[in-house]
Amino acid sequence: MLKPYEEMRKIDVRPHCEEREGKLYLNWAKCIELLHENGAEKVYWVPVPDPKTGSSLRMTDTVFTDKNGNTNRCYETLIKVIIDDETYYMQSPVMNGANPVKDNSLDQRRVWNSMCRSFVKCVAIHTGLGFNLWMKEEFNKFANAIPTTDADKATPAQIKQIKLAGDNHPNLKLDDWLALNNVTWDTLTREQAASMLVAIKKKYGDD
Repeated sequence: MLKPYEEMRKIDVRPHCEEREGKLYLNWAKCIELLHENGAEKVYWVPVPDPKTGSSLRMTDTVFTDKNGNTNRCYETLIKVIIDDETYYMQSPVMNGANPVKDNSLDQRRVWNSMCRSFVKCVAIHTGLGFNLWMKEEFNKFANAIPTTDADKATPAQIKQIKLAGDNHPNLKLDDWLALNNVTWDTLTREQAASMLVAIKKKYGDD
């Protein structure tokens, strides 16, 4: 049986990661190996084909064209993840790094990478393995800066809003994010707080 979530989350996966474009990535195969090493007996994932096309690639009907005439759609993949007796589903965008994939750069490799990344993220969400990697990625999109005056500090209203979001969405693990970035509620800047609120709103909406 797989170890509990909190135990899995304490596993340091960084020695098993590779760095690409300044970010750490856990390989899907190593992720499976680590799950087995920590009690899982059955671990695998499979693509869920689009019922309309039979393809692993899912797409909207709307085509977008940029200023250079390059076209793209909203491309996504959906996978089914099985860990012992549990089944999870994860749908993720097909990306070119941090950018949307354009039709002229879309290929099977990007589709495969999207599914692999979905698997590792799904495992992090549901088992805790590698979760801290995603915490850093989601909430470290702005540079750290220690405020020099009280005027630079996050306002009480901002902090209250962030903490309320943390209460509504326990997976945010706000205190862990602060610790990872050597920031405290007392040193959080207005700019950082604003960026956090934007990231939270983007991820969870206005609730």
